[in-house]
Amino acid sequence: MAEYYELRELEGRAPKLFGVATGTKLDEMFYKVEMEGERYVKKPLGGIPYLAVINLTGIPDSGKSVLAEQFAVAQASAGYKVLIVTVESPAHFLYTSLKQKCAAMNADFNSVERNIVIIDASESDELRENPRALMDTMAYAIREKKVTNVIIDSITGLYEHKEVMARQIVRQFFNFLKKWRQTGILVSQKRSAQASESAEAAGGLAVAHIVDGTIVLDKRLIETKWEMNLYGMPIGSVLRTIRIDGCRLTGHDTRPWVFEITELGTVNILKPLDEFIRKSS
Repeated sequence: MAEYYELRELEGRAPKLFGVATGTKLDEMFYKVEMEGERYVKKPLGGIPYLAVINLTGIPDSGKSVLAEQFAVAQASAGYKVLIVTVESPAHFLYTSLKQKCAAMNADFNSVERNIVIIDASESDELRENPRALMDTMAYAIREKKVTNVIIDSITGLYEHKEVMARQIVRQFFNFLKKWRQTGILVSQKRSAQASESAEAAGGLAVAHIVDGTIVLDKRLIETKWEMNLYGMPIGSVLRTIRIDGCRLTGHDTRPWVFEITELGTVNILKPLDEFIRKSS
């Protein structure tokens, strides 16, 4: 028999609305609206919404993994447990990358070491091809290590040769993260034919339709004199943008923002694209 609820019955189960810090300006780009006196006021949420499952998508080298790792370090250095499921890169390569992130973010690496748990699916056909086996392993790690945040990099690697099943597989992991009350980041890869600025990724819009929100990262190579004049950047340089494509849990800034990947390997969000263009003209 199907369950149904009166809205009032769900109050005790509804999650609190607050931010889970990413260590970037994204923490100010999600917001909530509160009544102050006789008017409504927008207040920064302080991160991605608690218990949200967020899709990070973009073309290769747009900064997806950099941002996901920065989120992991920000949370781990604050004392929260983070589970990283690495599907693309072998786990031991993450050690060096995360250690460098800690140095760049002035984070205590000893604390981060203790608070990040890694499942290596990159070299395990069983974990990549069998969602149930991977979710059982994740459940054990979440339970034993008291994990509160999960990153899967990338979710695309779990349906690499069977994109027709993308929606089914993404739905399974989305429901899993909700059941275990995790704040989640799913990194998804684009195919070459897909528009770089859209939320679409391998498997179509399977990820974007199911998750709570999507963040799109993009990069543009400055190739013409017109682009050089528009953006105030020399030919051959790279313009990077980040945009919250949507989030059904809370308000958010929908504008494209210009960002850079610093020499130390961190995401630094600078200003809205329109302001960047006005300043350069």
